Amino acid sequence: MRFICPLIVVNNIEISRSFYEQVLNQKVQYDFGENVSFESGFAIHLKSHFSDLINKSENDIIQKSNNFELYFEEEDLDSFLQKLKDIDPVEYVHVLKEQSWRQRVIRFYDPDMHIVEVGEPMESVAKRFLSKGLSIEETAKRTLMPEEFVRQCL
Repeated sequence: MRFICPLIVVNNIEISRSFYEQVLNQKVQYDFGENVSFESGFAIHLKSHFSDLINKSENDIIQKSNNFELYFEEEDLDSFLQKLKDIDPVEYVHVLKEQSWRQRVIRFYDPDMHIVEVGEPMESVAKRFLSKGLSIEETAKRTLMPEEFVRQCL
């Protein structure tokens, strides 16, 4: 058996497709009308069509359940944050924060209230601490990454 991709259900395929293309720079791999797959490995599916496939009412598909997120990484997190400020409206799960392993992340909802997380790659986190003069050992301890991982970030 082979896992293919996560699929999220959306109310309006055009709005969601535009959001993922324009805000998160995702590229469409396949567009089947009511189902769009992105090159990065996830898909969006039109709610009205999906509810028919699973023999459920559209009301049975619950929004904003906060039990699933799509995770993205962005090298230039500060520029992305500025881009996000220019989008109206964005509902935030939380503003930019630093995790205990020192990675900076932000979480917000897509147009259908799925959580989207955007964080800086852990390589960038390690490089940030190394560039401040921390040793490999100190950086590994702060980021909770193995020393071998930190060494590879040099």
